[in-house]
Amino acid sequence: MLNLIYLAGGLVIILVSAVWLVDGASSLAKRAGVPDMVIGLTIVALGTSAPEFSVDIFSAVKGASGIALGNVLGSNICNILLILGVSSVIRPLGISLNTKWREIPLSLLAAVVLFIMLNDSLFNGPGTINSITRSDGLLLLCFLLIFLAYTFVMALRGGVDSVADVKLMPMWKSLLFVAAGFAGLFAGGKFLVDGAVNIARIIGLSEKVIGITIVTVGTSLPELATSAVAACKHKADIAVGNVIGSNILNIFFILGATSLIRPLAPDQPVNVDIFMAVFASFMLFIVTITFRQRTIDRIEGAGFIAMYIGYITYLLV
Repeated sequence: MLNLIYLAGGLVIILVSAVWLVDGASSLAKRAGVPDMVIGLTIVALGTSAPEFSVDIFSAVKGASGIALGNVLGSNICNILLILGVSSVIRPLGISLNTKWREIPLSLLAAVVLFIMLNDSLFNGPGTINSITRSDGLLLLCFLLIFLAYTFVMALRGGVDSVADVKLMPMWKSLLFVAAGFAGLFAGGKFLVDGAVNIARIIGLSEKVIGITIVTVGTSLPELATSAVAACKHKADIAVGNVIGSNILNIFFILGATSLIRPLAPDQPVNVDIFMAVFASFMLFIVTITFRQRTIDRIEGAGFIAMYIGYITYLLV
């Protein structure tokens, strides 16, 4: 029971703290004269990945590579199959040409790069430990810089809806929000990871499965809420862009930064999960060129949800 309280309490603290951190940091940037567009592309975009980042950092420190990798892989699969599935069932989602030909293929490339990095024994021969090393992490962060540069260029050309709704707060309140946000992410991440690791040991599930199921769904709640509301308000670009951007940041930013703390060596094979992440990105691209082109309709969304339920059932059974 105490571990469940740690897990649930840590998740709530992380989600609330991420909002505080983004609001406080955005307000400080606004006071410093930083344009709203830049704030939206940096602080707000990276802030939405703060829950996953907090979980992965503490997983790396604790040596729980299964939770760190499961959280990212599970989040990417959940983002496409569950979140876009639910959003498109609410209202069919149109996809822009830039998203179809650039962002979606980039998210697919990120998953393929992760497959290569986690299959050292396949490319270097038996006996090699499969892991994301610190050098791999630096390479992922280089990909991140390329992605951020591309996003800035597209925004300047008017190809990205990147204007953030920044709330200006008093200086003392902004600093308080930033401090409380960091402290909350620290405490919440520790509670959640401790609870998840202990629960995995008690019920006999692997850390990877706990990371992909319970931890992933919890940390993906902000993306689910954002995309569902955007779909209801006929803002498909925000719903789809939010998911694709999160998937790219999860691999390039979160795994890149986490592996610098400690190389991530999974205790269980993860190729099935990487395959699902690749497959989900590939299916997202396929639905943009079939039937109603560049649209995820309700039938396709229901298919995504069914695939997600089937995948989670496979993991548990």
